[in-house]
Amino acid sequence: MGVVETFNALPAKQLEERLLACCAAPAWGAVIAAGRPYADRSAILAAADAAGRELSWPEVLQGLSAHPRIGERAAGESTEAAWSRAEQSAAAQSADEVTKAELVAANKAYEDRFGHVFLIFASGRTQSEILAAARERLGNDEAAERAVVTGELRKIALLRLERVLDAL
Repeated sequence: MGVVETFNALPAKQLEERLLACCAAPAWGAVIAAGRPYADRSAILAAADAAGRELSWPEVLQGLSAHPRIGERAAGESTEAAWSRAEQSAAAQSADEVTKAELVAANKAYEDRFGHVFLIFASGRTQSEILAAARERLGNDEAAERAVVTGELRKIALLRLERVLDAL
């Protein structure tokens, strides 16, 4: 059985668990699950992309709840925690102590300003690049930042969904 056929045939509970590991907003996974069966991999990813674009702000906040602060190691043995550690590992290795301290300060300033963790698609980025993005985004107004956060959450969810599909 191929990847798409396996995805389409997964029992609902197993699919829900895998999709929640990609994005902790249940509404995102529900839309993807409801769209089964899919004709091919690109149709699954297109549905996931569209679902990510349609999340309400409260749903985005649900998704954020599972993300650690940038630079902090995700705790636990869950698939999502392991993915988070992997996504941040290259960036964490690229930082010196000054940059790490500045990132902690930027995280705090961001949380004070917006009321939630700073979320960024960290894969392939250095700590310096992440720090620069955090500082830049502190200048956003609430509406602009919500749009950025929603987009970053969507990109992370899509990357993780690719991993789910690759593992089938």
